[in-house]
Amino acid sequence: MDIAIIVEGKNDKSRLSRVLVPEVPIYCTFGTLNTDRIETLRKEVGDSHVYLFTDHDASGRRIRGILRDVFPDADHIYTRRGYMGVEGTPEEYLIQQLEKAGLEEYIVYPEPDNPFT
Repeated sequence: MDIAIIVEGKNDKSRLSRVLVPEVPIYCTFGTLNTDRIETLRKEVGDSHVYLFTDHDASGRRIRGILRDVFPDADHIYTRRGYMGVEGTPEEYLIQQLEKAGLEEYIVYPEPDNPFT
């Protein structure tokens, strides 16, 4: 896989994996980033193109700032202010943001409602 997505926690990862193909690796920072965790993320990500998807709060902005330095070529995906982080973002909005980032080929789109069933 030539991409990797980094989120803050396991609930963010769980939420995002509902709208992405299983082959897309999603890594967690697990909160505060220390040197060991940063090095582990670097090794896990390898040469993949990184997408950062952190919460729209002070902690998310701080983590995004650190990761911006670690992965300067990363693309940034944002959730909307008012949602309870990535884990509280509606799937439709997650999909919109992933589409904006150009990740359509990795998205698992929900089945349209069939009024005849």
